[in-house]
Amino acid sequence: MKLLQSVLPALALCLTALAAPAQVTTVDRVVAVVNRGAITEGELDARIASVKKNLQGKSVQLPPDDVLRQQVLERMVLDQIQIQYANQIGIRVDDAQLERAISRIAEQNKLSMAEFRGKLEASGMSWKAFREDIRNEITIARLREREIDNKVFVSENEVDDYLKLNAGKAEQEFQLSQIMVSIPENASADQIQARRARIVAARQELADGKAFSAVAASYSDGKEAISGGSLGWRQSGSLPPAMLQLLDKMQVGQVTEIIRSPIGFHMFRLDEKREANHREVVQQTHARHILIKTSELVSESDAHQKLQQLRDRIVAGASFAEVARGFSEDGSAANGGDLGWVNPGETVPEFEQAMNALKPGEVSAVVRSPFGVHLIQVLERRQQDVTEERERFRVRMALKQRKSDEAFDDWLRQARDRAYVNIRLNDD
Repeated sequence: MKLLQSVLPALALCLTALAAPAQVTTVDRVVAVVNRGAITEGELDARIASVKKNLQGKSVQLPPDDVLRQQVLERMVLDQIQIQYANQIGIRVDDAQLERAISRIAEQNKLSMAEFRGKLEASGMSWKAFREDIRNEITIARLREREIDNKVFVSENEVDDYLKLNAGKAEQEFQLSQIMVSIPENASADQIQARRARIVAARQELADGKAFSAVAASYSDGKEAISGGSLGWRQSGSLPPAMLQLLDKMQVGQVTEIIRSPIGFHMFRLDEKREANHREVVQQTHARHILIKTSELVSESDAHQKLQQLRDRIVAGASFAEVARGFSEDGSAANGGDLGWVNPGETVPEFEQAMNALKPGEVSAVVRSPFGVHLIQVLERRQQDVTEERERFRVRMALKQRKSDEAFDDWLRQARDRAYVNIRLNDD
Protein backbone atom coordinates (compact mmCIF):
# COMPACT_ATOMS: atom_id res chain seq x y z
CA MET A 1 0.00 0.00 0.00
CA LYS A 2 1.27 3.12 -1.04
CA LEU A 3 1.08 5.38 2.19
CA LEU A 4 0.21 8.95 1.62
CA GLN A 5 1.55 11.70 4.30
CA SER A 6 -1.33 12.81 6.54
CA VAL A 7 -1.72 14.35 9.98
CA LEU A 8 -3.84 13.63 13.02
CA PRO A 9 -6.80 16.04 13.18
CA ALA A 10 -7.52 17.10 16.74
CA LEU A 11 -9.46 19.60 18.81
CA ALA A 12 -7.52 22.16 20.83
CA LEU A 13 -7.26 21.14 24.48
CA CYS A 14 -7.90 23.89 27.03
CA LEU A 15 -6.70 22.82 30.51
CA THR A 16 -8.28 24.43 33.58
CA ALA A 17 -6.02 25.04 36.53
CA LEU A 18 -7.14 23.08 39.59
CA ALA A 19 -4.51 24.39 42.01
CA ALA A 20 -4.01 27.91 43.35
CA PRO A 21 -5.86 30.72 41.49
CA ALA A 22 -2.52 32.33 40.57
CA GLN A 23 -1.38 29.25 38.56
CA VAL A 24 -1.03 29.88 34.81
CA THR A 25 -2.18 27.20 32.35
CA THR A 26 -0.57 26.85 28.91
CA VAL A 27 -3.08 26.63 26.05
CA ASP A 28 -2.24 25.05 22.70
CA ARG A 29 -3.28 27.85 20.36
CA VAL A 30 -5.65 27.08 17.49
CA VAL A 31 -4.11 28.07 14.15
CA ALA A 32 -6.95 26.89 11.90
CA VAL A 33 -10.60 25.96 12.26
CA VAL A 34 -11.79 23.41 9.70
CA ASN A 35 -15.56 22.96 9.77
CA ARG A 36 -16.12 21.70 13.35
CA GLY A 37 -12.53 20.64 13.86
CA ALA A 38 -9.34 22.50 14.61
CA ILE A 39 -5.59 22.37 14.07
CA THR A 40 -3.40 23.50 16.94
CA GLU A 41 -0.03 25.19 16.90
CA GLY A 42 1.56 22.16 18.54
CA GLU A 43 0.28 19.88 15.77
CA LEU A 44 1.49 22.31 13.11
CA ASP A 45 4.95 22.61 14.69
CA ALA A 46 5.27 18.82 14.87
CA ARG A 47 4.31 18.47 11.20
CA ILE A 48 6.72 21.23 10.14
CA ALA A 49 9.56 19.50 12.01
CA SER A 50 8.76 16.26 10.16
CA VAL A 51 8.62 18.03 6.78
CA LYS A 52 11.92 19.82 7.42
CA LYS A 53 13.61 16.55 8.33
CA ASN A 54 12.25 14.94 5.15
CA LEU A 55 13.35 17.82 2.90
CA GLN A 56 16.80 18.01 4.48
CA GLY A 57 17.19 14.25 3.99
CA LYS A 58 16.59 14.81 0.28
CA SER A 59 18.96 17.81 0.19
CA VAL A 60 16.06 20.09 -0.78
CA GLN A 61 16.58 23.77 -0.02
CA LEU A 62 14.04 24.86 2.59
CA PRO A 63 11.72 27.79 1.80
CA PRO A 64 11.44 30.67 4.30
CA ASP A 65 9.85 29.58 7.58
CA ASP A 66 6.68 31.66 7.07
CA VAL A 67 6.15 30.20 3.59
CA LEU A 68 6.75 26.64 4.78
CA ARG A 69 4.36 27.22 7.67
CA GLN A 70 1.58 28.30 5.32
CA GLN A 71 2.23 25.41 2.93
CA VAL A 72 2.22 22.77 5.65
CA LEU A 73 -0.90 24.21 7.28
CA GLU A 74 -2.79 24.15 3.98
CA ARG A 75 -1.84 20.48 3.50
CA MET A 76 -3.09 19.77 7.03
CA VAL A 77 -6.36 21.55 6.25
CA LEU A 78 -6.88 19.41 3.15
CA ASP A 79 -6.10 16.25 5.13
CA GLN A 80 -8.59 17.20 7.83
CA ILE A 81 -11.32 17.96 5.29
CA GLN A 82 -10.86 14.47 3.85
CA ILE A 83 -10.77 12.76 7.27
CA GLN A 84 -13.93 14.58 8.36
CA TYR A 85 -15.78 13.56 5.19
CA ALA A 86 -14.58 9.97 5.51
CA ASN A 87 -15.95 9.87 9.05
CA GLN A 88 -19.28 11.25 7.86
CA ILE A 89 -19.74 8.49 5.29
CA GLY A 90 -18.66 5.73 7.65
CA ILE A 91 -15.10 4.93 6.57
CA ARG A 92 -13.28 3.57 9.60
CA VAL A 93 -9.90 1.89 10.16
CA ASP A 94 -10.09 -0.29 13.27
CA ASP A 95 -7.14 -1.21 15.46
CA ALA A 96 -6.74 -4.68 13.94
CA GLN A 97 -6.48 -3.24 10.41
CA LEU A 98 -4.06 -0.61 11.67
CA GLU A 99 -1.82 -3.20 13.34
CA ARG A 100 -1.64 -5.24 10.13
CA ALA A 101 -0.65 -2.17 8.13
CA ILE A 102 2.09 -1.23 10.61
CA SER A 103 3.34 -4.82 10.63
CA ARG A 104 3.71 -4.68 6.86
CA ILE A 105 5.70 -1.44 7.13
CA ALA A 106 8.02 -3.05 9.69
CA GLU A 107 8.45 -6.12 7.45
CA GLN A 108 9.26 -3.93 4.45
CA ASN A 109 12.01 -2.36 6.54
CA LYS A 110 13.19 -5.84 7.62
CA LEU A 111 12.54 -5.06 11.28
CA SER A 112 10.54 -6.66 14.04
CA MET A 113 7.74 -4.56 15.49
CA ALA A 114 9.83 -3.88 18.61
CA GLU A 115 12.85 -2.82 16.53
CA PHE A 116 10.69 -0.67 14.27
CA ARG A 117 9.08 1.10 17.21
CA GLY A 118 12.46 1.65 18.83
CA LYS A 119 13.94 3.24 15.71
CA LEU A 120 10.86 5.43 15.25
CA GLU A 121 10.91 6.73 18.81
CA ALA A 122 14.68 7.24 18.63
CA SER A 123 14.06 9.56 15.66
CA GLY A 124 11.89 11.76 17.89
CA MET A 125 8.40 10.71 16.79
CA SER A 126 5.91 9.35 19.29
CA TRP A 127 4.45 5.90 18.64
CA LYS A 128 0.91 7.20 19.25
CA ALA A 129 1.31 10.00 16.69
CA PHE A 130 2.77 7.58 14.13
CA ARG A 131 -0.15 5.16 14.57
CA GLU A 132 -2.69 7.90 14.04
CA ASP A 133 -0.81 9.22 11.00
CA ILE A 134 -0.97 5.77 9.43
CA ARG A 135 -4.64 5.40 10.35
CA ASN A 136 -5.37 8.70 8.61
CA GLU A 137 -3.33 7.76 5.54
CA ILE A 138 -5.30 4.53 5.17
CA THR A 139 -8.57 6.41 5.71
CA ILE A 140 -7.75 8.97 3.01
CA ALA A 141 -6.67 6.23 0.60
CA ARG A 142 -9.97 4.40 1.15
CA LEU A 143 -11.89 7.65 0.71
CA ARG A 144 -10.24 8.27 -2.64
CA GLU A 145 -10.86 4.67 -3.68
CA ARG A 146 -14.55 4.95 -2.82
CA GLU A 147 -15.25 8.44 -4.13
CA ILE A 148 -12.99 8.47 -7.18
CA ASP A 149 -11.08 5.34 -8.17
CA ASN A 150 -14.04 2.95 -8.09
CA LYS A 151 -16.01 5.29 -10.36
CA VAL A 152 -13.33 5.64 -13.03
CA PHE A 153 -13.83 3.34 -16.02
CA VAL A 154 -11.53 2.65 -18.96
CA SER A 155 -13.13 0.87 -21.90
CA GLU A 156 -11.46 -1.70 -24.14
CA ASN A 157 -11.92 0.77 -27.01
CA GLU A 158 -9.85 3.36 -25.16
CA VAL A 159 -7.08 0.81 -24.67
CA ASP A 160 -7.27 -0.19 -28.34
CA ASP A 161 -7.14 3.46 -29.45
CA TYR A 162 -4.07 4.14 -27.34
CA LEU A 163 -2.26 1.05 -28.60
CA LYS A 164 -3.06 1.93 -32.24
CA LEU A 165 -1.94 5.53 -31.78
CA ASN A 166 1.37 4.40 -30.28
CA ALA A 167 1.95 1.32 -32.45
CA GLY A 168 5.64 0.96 -33.27
CA LYS A 169 6.70 3.49 -30.62
CA ALA A 170 8.83 2.47 -27.68
CA GLU A 171 6.90 2.86 -24.45
CA GLN A 172 8.43 5.70 -22.44
CA GLU A 173 8.42 6.64 -18.79
CA PHE A 174 9.09 10.14 -17.48
CA GLN A 175 10.31 11.29 -14.09
CA LEU A 176 8.68 14.65 -13.42
CA SER A 177 8.48 17.45 -10.88
CA GLN A 178 5.65 19.97 -10.73
CA ILE A 179 4.75 23.43 -9.51
CA MET A 180 0.98 23.83 -9.46
CA VAL A 181 -1.03 26.89 -8.45
CA SER A 182 -4.66 25.95 -8.03
CA ILE A 183 -7.67 28.04 -9.08
CA PRO A 184 -10.80 27.97 -6.88
CA GLU A 185 -14.01 26.66 -8.41
CA ASN A 186 -16.06 29.46 -10.02
CA ALA A 187 -13.12 31.83 -9.57
CA SER A 188 -13.54 35.49 -10.53
CA ALA A 189 -11.35 37.17 -13.12
CA ASP A 190 -9.41 38.89 -10.33
CA GLN A 191 -8.81 35.57 -8.54
CA ILE A 192 -7.56 33.95 -11.73
CA GLN A 193 -5.25 36.89 -12.39
CA ALA A 194 -3.86 36.67 -8.84
CA ARG A 195 -3.16 32.97 -9.21
CA ARG A 196 -1.50 33.55 -12.58
CA ALA A 197 0.69 36.23 -10.99
CA ARG A 198 1.75 33.71 -8.35
CA ILE A 199 3.00 31.14 -10.85
CA VAL A 200 4.63 33.89 -12.93
CA ALA A 201 6.55 34.86 -9.78
CA ALA A 202 7.58 31.21 -9.36
CA ARG A 203 8.73 31.12 -12.97
CA GLN A 204 10.84 34.22 -12.39
CA GLU A 205 12.54 32.65 -9.36
CA LEU A 206 13.44 29.65 -11.52
CA ALA A 207 14.82 32.03 -14.18
CA ASP A 208 16.88 33.71 -11.44
CA GLY A 209 18.54 30.37 -10.68
CA LYS A 210 16.64 29.22 -7.60
CA ALA A 211 16.33 25.44 -7.20
CA PHE A 212 13.11 23.95 -8.58
CA SER A 213 12.50 22.00 -5.37
CA ALA A 214 12.77 25.16 -3.27
CA VAL A 215 10.41 27.09 -5.56
CA ALA A 216 7.94 24.19 -5.50
CA ALA A 217 8.02 24.09 -1.70
CA SER A 218 7.36 27.85 -1.62
CA TYR A 219 4.74 28.29 -4.32
CA SER A 220 3.08 25.00 -5.27
CA ASP A 221 -0.37 23.95 -4.05
CA GLY A 222 0.19 20.34 -5.14
CA LYS A 223 0.27 17.64 -2.48
CA GLU A 224 3.86 16.91 -3.50
CA ALA A 225 4.97 20.52 -2.84
CA ILE A 226 6.40 19.85 0.62
CA SER A 227 8.50 17.07 -0.91
CA GLY A 228 10.08 19.43 -3.43
CA GLY A 229 7.47 18.91 -6.16
CA SER A 230 8.57 15.42 -7.25
CA LEU A 231 5.86 13.40 -9.01
CA GLY A 232 8.06 10.34 -9.49
CA TRP A 233 7.98 8.16 -12.61
CA ARG A 234 4.91 8.38 -14.87
CA GLN A 235 4.09 6.12 -17.79
CA SER A 236 3.34 7.90 -21.03
CA GLY A 237 -0.22 6.53 -20.99
CA SER A 238 -0.92 8.28 -17.69
CA LEU A 239 -0.14 11.70 -19.19
CA PRO A 240 -2.41 13.84 -21.40
CA PRO A 241 -1.48 13.78 -25.11
CA ALA A 242 -0.67 17.51 -25.08
CA MET A 243 1.73 16.95 -22.21
CA LEU A 244 3.43 14.10 -24.06
CA GLN A 245 4.00 16.35 -27.07
CA LEU A 246 5.81 18.82 -24.83
CA LEU A 247 7.92 16.16 -23.13
CA ASP A 248 8.99 14.60 -26.43
CA LYS A 249 10.65 17.90 -27.36
CA MET A 250 12.30 18.54 -23.99
CA GLN A 251 15.74 17.72 -22.68
CA VAL A 252 16.28 16.39 -19.19
CA GLY A 253 16.39 19.32 -16.75
CA GLN A 254 14.21 21.62 -18.84
CA VAL A 255 11.03 23.22 -17.47
CA THR A 256 7.83 23.73 -19.44
CA GLU A 257 6.22 27.08 -19.94
CA ILE A 258 3.17 27.83 -17.78
CA ILE A 259 0.34 25.44 -18.64
CA ARG A 260 -3.34 26.13 -17.86
CA SER A 261 -5.59 23.21 -16.84
CA PRO A 262 -9.17 23.08 -15.47
CA ILE A 263 -7.79 23.11 -11.90
CA GLY A 264 -5.00 25.68 -12.16
CA PHE A 265 -1.65 26.67 -13.61
CA HIS A 266 1.29 24.24 -13.88
CA MET A 267 4.97 24.05 -14.70
CA PHE A 268 6.71 20.69 -15.09
CA ARG A 269 10.40 19.82 -15.04
CA LEU A 270 11.62 16.73 -16.89
CA ASP A 271 13.97 15.06 -14.41
CA GLU A 272 14.67 11.85 -16.37
CA LYS A 273 13.19 9.67 -19.10
CA ARG A 274 13.66 6.09 -20.18
CA GLU A 275 12.31 3.48 -22.53
CA ALA A 276 10.44 0.69 -20.82
CA ASN A 277 11.22 -2.90 -21.77
CA HIS A 278 8.02 -4.72 -20.94
CA ARG A 279 8.62 -8.21 -22.33
CA GLU A 280 7.69 -10.59 -19.53
CA VAL A 281 7.56 -14.30 -18.87
CA VAL A 282 6.04 -15.04 -15.49
CA GLN A 283 5.03 -17.99 -13.38
CA GLN A 284 1.26 -18.18 -13.32
CA THR A 285 -0.69 -20.05 -10.68
CA HIS A 286 -4.05 -21.70 -11.29
CA ALA A 287 -5.79 -21.38 -7.93
CA ARG A 288 -9.16 -21.43 -6.25
CA HIS A 289 -10.30 -20.16 -2.89
CA ILE A 290 -13.10 -19.89 -0.36
CA LEU A 291 -13.72 -16.49 1.22
CA ILE A 292 -15.61 -15.69 4.42
CA LYS A 293 -16.00 -11.94 4.93
CA THR A 294 -15.79 -10.27 8.31
CA SER A 295 -18.24 -7.57 9.37
CA GLU A 296 -19.94 -6.06 12.40
CA LEU A 297 -22.04 -9.22 12.56
CA VAL A 298 -19.26 -11.72 11.78
CA SER A 299 -16.10 -11.29 13.85
CA GLU A 300 -12.72 -12.37 12.55
CA SER A 301 -12.67 -15.11 15.20
CA ASP A 302 -16.06 -16.47 14.07
CA ALA A 303 -15.05 -16.36 10.39
CA HIS A 304 -11.77 -18.14 11.20
CA GLN A 305 -13.58 -20.87 13.13
CA LYS A 306 -16.13 -21.41 10.36
CA LEU A 307 -13.44 -21.63 7.71
CA GLN A 308 -11.39 -24.05 9.80
CA GLN A 309 -14.42 -26.34 9.95
CA LEU A 310 -14.75 -26.15 6.16
CA ARG A 311 -11.06 -26.96 5.79
CA ASP A 312 -11.47 -30.04 8.01
CA ARG A 313 -14.29 -31.22 5.71
CA ILE A 314 -12.12 -30.76 2.61
CA VAL A 315 -9.14 -32.55 4.16
CA ALA A 316 -11.53 -35.39 5.09
CA GLY A 317 -12.47 -35.78 1.42
CA ALA A 318 -15.15 -33.19 0.60
CA SER A 319 -14.87 -31.49 -2.79
CA PHE A 320 -13.19 -28.07 -2.53
CA ALA A 321 -15.31 -26.82 -5.44
CA GLU A 322 -18.59 -27.97 -3.87
CA VAL A 323 -17.71 -26.42 -0.51
CA ALA A 324 -16.80 -23.16 -2.30
CA ARG A 325 -20.13 -23.15 -4.15
CA GLY A 326 -22.00 -23.60 -0.89
CA PHE A 327 -20.14 -21.29 1.44
CA SER A 328 -17.75 -18.87 -0.29
CA GLU A 329 -18.76 -15.19 -0.25
CA ASP A 330 -16.67 -14.30 -3.29
CA GLY A 331 -17.91 -13.83 -6.86
CA SER A 332 -15.92 -16.92 -7.85
CA ALA A 333 -18.19 -19.17 -5.73
CA ALA A 334 -20.39 -20.14 -8.69
CA ASN A 335 -17.26 -21.51 -10.41
CA GLY A 336 -16.22 -23.52 -7.38
CA GLY A 337 -13.92 -20.74 -6.20
CA ASP A 338 -11.82 -20.94 -9.37
CA LEU A 339 -9.74 -17.79 -9.91
CA GLY A 340 -8.24 -18.96 -13.19
CA TRP A 341 -4.60 -18.25 -13.94
CA VAL A 342 -3.24 -15.67 -11.51
CA ASN A 343 -0.24 -13.48 -12.37
CA PRO A 344 2.22 -12.20 -9.76
CA GLY A 345 0.95 -9.00 -8.17
CA GLU A 346 -2.70 -9.53 -9.05
CA THR A 347 -3.73 -10.46 -5.51
CA VAL A 348 -3.11 -8.78 -2.16
CA PRO A 349 0.28 -9.62 -0.56
CA GLU A 350 -1.14 -11.84 2.20
CA PHE A 351 -3.01 -13.98 -0.32
CA GLU A 352 -0.12 -14.19 -2.78
CA GLN A 353 2.41 -15.13 -0.12
CA ALA A 354 0.24 -17.99 1.14
CA MET A 355 -0.57 -19.14 -2.41
CA ASN A 356 3.09 -19.17 -3.45
CA ALA A 357 3.98 -21.37 -0.48
CA LEU A 358 1.61 -24.16 -1.63
CA LYS A 359 2.39 -27.12 -3.85
CA PRO A 360 -0.18 -28.16 -6.46
CA GLY A 361 -3.04 -29.95 -4.73
CA GLU A 362 -2.32 -28.50 -1.28
CA VAL A 363 -4.92 -26.57 0.73
CA SER A 364 -3.69 -23.64 2.82
CA ALA A 365 -4.32 -22.98 6.47
CA VAL A 366 -6.75 -20.13 7.10
CA VAL A 367 -5.33 -16.97 5.49
CA ARG A 368 -6.29 -13.47 6.59
CA SER A 369 -6.44 -10.56 4.13
CA PRO A 370 -8.15 -7.15 3.97
CA PHE A 371 -11.14 -8.89 2.35
CA GLY A 372 -11.70 -11.45 5.10
CA VAL A 373 -10.36 -14.98 5.64
CA HIS A 374 -9.57 -17.49 2.89
CA LEU A 375 -8.78 -21.09 2.14
CA ILE A 376 -6.58 -21.41 -0.94
CA GLN A 377 -5.85 -24.41 -3.12
CA VAL A 378 -3.26 -24.41 -5.90
CA LEU A 379 -4.22 -26.56 -8.88
CA GLU A 380 -1.19 -26.13 -11.18
CA ARG A 381 1.54 -23.73 -12.28
CA ARG A 382 3.08 -22.74 -15.60
CA GLN A 383 5.53 -20.32 -17.23
CA GLN A 384 3.68 -17.92 -19.52
CA ASP A 385 4.63 -15.08 -21.87
CA VAL A 386 2.28 -12.32 -20.79
CA THR A 387 3.83 -9.42 -22.68
CA GLU A 388 0.73 -8.53 -24.70
CA GLU A 389 -1.64 -9.14 -21.81
CA ARG A 390 0.50 -7.06 -19.45
CA GLU A 391 0.83 -4.30 -22.02
CA ARG A 392 -2.95 -3.96 -22.21
CA PHE A 393 -3.13 -4.06 -18.42
CA ARG A 394 -0.44 -1.36 -18.09
CA VAL A 395 -2.17 0.88 -20.61
CA ARG A 396 -5.52 0.41 -18.89
CA MET A 397 -4.00 1.24 -15.48
CA ALA A 398 -2.13 4.26 -16.89
CA LEU A 399 -5.29 5.64 -18.52
CA LYS A 400 -7.22 5.01 -15.31
CA GLN A 401 -4.51 6.75 -13.28
CA ARG A 402 -4.73 9.81 -15.50
CA LYS A 403 -8.51 9.98 -15.21
CA SER A 404 -8.38 9.32 -11.47
CA ASP A 405 -5.76 12.00 -10.79
CA GLU A 406 -7.73 14.60 -12.74
CA ALA A 407 -10.98 13.65 -11.01
CA PHE A 408 -9.42 13.61 -7.55
CA ASP A 409 -7.73 16.99 -7.96
CA ASP A 410 -11.08 18.45 -9.01
CA TRP A 411 -12.93 16.69 -6.16
CA LEU A 412 -10.44 17.94 -3.57
CA ARG A 413 -10.60 21.49 -4.88
CA GLN A 414 -14.40 21.46 -4.62
CA ALA A 415 -14.26 19.97 -1.12
CA ARG A 416 -11.85 22.74 -0.05
CA ASP A 417 -14.10 25.43 -1.52
CA ARG A 418 -17.18 24.03 0.27
CA ALA A 419 -15.51 23.71 3.67
CA TYR A 420 -15.50 26.37 6.35
CA VAL A 421 -11.83 27.19 6.92
CA ASN A 422 -10.62 29.96 9.21
CA ILE A 423 -6.83 30.39 9.19
CA ARG A 424 -5.50 32.02 12.38
CA LEU A 425 -1.76 31.93 11.82
CA ASN A 426 -1.34 35.64 12.40
CA ASP A 427 -3.70 35.97 15.36
CA ASP A 428 -2.11 37.14 18.57
